[in-house]
Amino acid sequence: MDSTPTTGRTATEDKSLGELVATATRDLSLLVHQEIALAKAEIKQDVAAAGKGAGLFGGAGFAGFFALIFLSISLAYGIAWLGVPLGCGFFAVGALYLIAAAVLALTGKKKISQLAPPAEKTKQTVKDDVEMLKGRR
Repeated sequence: MDSTPTTGRTATEDKSLGELVATATRDLSLLVHQEIALAKAEIKQDVAAAGKGAGLFGGAGFAGFFALIFLSISLAYGIAWLGVPLGCGFFAVGALYLIAAAVLALTGKKKISQLAPPAEKTKQTVKDDVEMLKGRR
């Protein structure tokens, strides 16, 4: 049994304000460090998963590219099977791709032309700020 007299005070009451602040600061610092370590671990896991996903997308694109080539050749031979010369079949397939490329290019150009010039909003807000500051003098 403990031979020290009890005064009804807890260990926290016996500590000075400086000790309490130091303990709280140390505990908060430890908590922040642990949270940062947890965030790093989670981000590392997410980046690894994203890297695997990107690799799988790359593989899918590669396989899709070869599928497109072989299907294009099959289409040209299918056109030739209908009685059209083989060269004309390949020309027709190439023309289809050219039309698709033109449509995509024109659509992309239209979308890009709708964008505001880069940093135009920032330029305007800086000009407004300068005017406001000139008015305060």
